[in-house]
Amino acid sequence: MATGTVKTILLDKGFGFISPDNASADGSDLFFHQSAVIEGDFQTMDRGDRVSFTDEPDPRNATRRRAVNVVAIDE
Repeated sequence: MATGTVKTILLDKGFGFISPDNASADGSDLFFHQSAVIEGDFQTMDRGDRVSFTDEPDPRNATRRRAVNVVAIDE
């Protein structure tokens, strides 16, 4: 699993963005939906929290990627 940092979180909208540790050349952040959080609580996540995740192509736009299987990392 990859790791990264929660860059943006919109609790009221149910999604956020992760800045991967091994960011691609274009520096793109990964979208994640609250349903992608499998360990930890989306409602208590905050900007700067460390997470692990799997990235996959976004089914709505194959040119973009998204994070799934998001797990909060206790540091």
